[in-house]
Amino acid sequence: MNKLVITNIKRTLFACLLLVFIATACERSVDGLSEPEFPANPEVFIDGFSAGLEYYPYEESRQDAFSVDGNTFFGTTGASMRFDVPNFGDPGGAFAGAIFRDDNGGRNLTGFNALTFYAKASSAATVGEIGFGQDFEGNTFEVSLTGLRLTTNWRQYTIPVPDPSVLTQHRGLFWYSAGPNEAGDGFSMWVDELQYESLDDLAQPRPAIQAGNDVEAIAFIGSTLQISGMQYTANLPDGQDVTINAAPAYYEFISDNPSVATVDQMGQVTVVGEGTAEITASLAGVPASGSLTVESQGEFIMPPTPDRDPSDVISIFSNAYENVPVDFYNGFYAPFQTTTSNDFTIDGQDFLGYENFNFVGIEFNQNVPTIDGSEMTHLSVDIFLPNEVPPGSAFRAVIVNDLGGDNQNSASASVFANSGMPRLTSGEWITLNVDMRGMSDRSNLGQIVFDSDQGPALQGATIYVTNIYLYRE
Repeated sequence: MNKLVITNIKRTLFACLLLVFIATACERSVDGLSEPEFPANPEVFIDGFSAGLEYYPYEESRQDAFSVDGNTFFGTTGASMRFDVPNFGDPGGAFAGAIFRDDNGGRNLTGFNALTFYAKASSAATVGEIGFGQDFEGNTFEVSLTGLRLTTNWRQYTIPVPDPSVLTQHRGLFWYSAGPNEAGDGFSMWVDELQYESLDDLAQPRPAIQAGNDVEAIAFIGSTLQISGMQYTANLPDGQDVTINAAPAYYEFISDNPSVATVDQMGQVTVVGEGTAEITASLAGVPASGSLTVESQGEFIMPPTPDRDPSDVISIFSNAYENVPVDFYNGFYAPFQTTTSNDFTIDGQDFLGYENFNFVGIEFNQNVPTIDGSEMTHLSVDIFLPNEVPPGSAFRAVIVNDLGGDNQNSASASVFANSGMPRLTSGEWITLNVDMRGMSDRSNLGQIVFDSDQGPALQGATIYVTNIYLYRE
């Protein structure tokens, strides 16, 4: 889900809240009072809004998706929260989504280990993401459950709280994001009896990082990596397991060799020396499965800085220029692709890290505009192979125009280990230029593919990539 911001609906309210916050902060700094106690109110919506609850739709969502429905509810009397998810192409918004936040300062929910609610839909439907902890103020303790399946009958759902002890001032009480079904049809869903609870039979907590996998990554001094795949599984009272995505702030991260790599409370790993360090974690005292082993190879060789005039460049990934938007830098085309991403930053410069390489696609044709490269003549790519390059290896870059159309055409260039210049070697940056002047049309560029089809021996390699841009010669 893209980063989302608050609409202007509550702008005046925010201004008032900001003044109150500043005044309160100043007062505390003077009198030295301790932090106040926040109410332990577990109710979010039970037949109506709980005290302080406010509704904030996401900026690009359908703004009128939410209503209070007095005709449809769980039980014999009351009301429910109704959400109308738009059809595909609805001019009112591509999806429905919002947060429900406590605007009285927050609540102390340390005594509750689950968010529970009843829900149903007008037809069988799937909610993309639903959870709590989004508050537009850092989303520090965000939790999400993906792919929640709804039926046309009321059913109770449970989202576990990974560690209730941290929710001393909890504001993001509930959030959701839902789009149309696979056929492009919208639907309505209802949520009722939404509240935090203390469940005695919520059991078998199983936190994980790196999605429970033991991951190895090559890195260099000054590089930063992010722990990912933070999940939390619990056994529900009905005997079923549920797995949620949990924010890094729920975890305690540990490096077994801080002289090589350190890790902060948000799971960001910084490489500070040469050698090997293993990053592990725990959640509320329970060891998390999965780990990240960082193999630092010492100082990093920085790539050459591009010096072309920005007016002659359309940049796709480079710190030297302003980049155009892309859909993704690794589409991961299952089941044939093996390439995974391990992107990193060194001294403020960003790099795409491709591990277990066979091929990878960069696309800019789905949710972002294609590129009009009619005036551009070449594609330039800087690549680096940290490990030994086997004989017979090759790396190819392909740029494609009019993706999926009848007039689809492309241009490509390769660099080989055994012949030609530049030569594919390890431990140094290589600039590969693709001449696009032979393409019949360059006005609708939508995809770049890197592969090793001309040299299978390169498959499984680690490759670093940066400075991907079109230029006019």
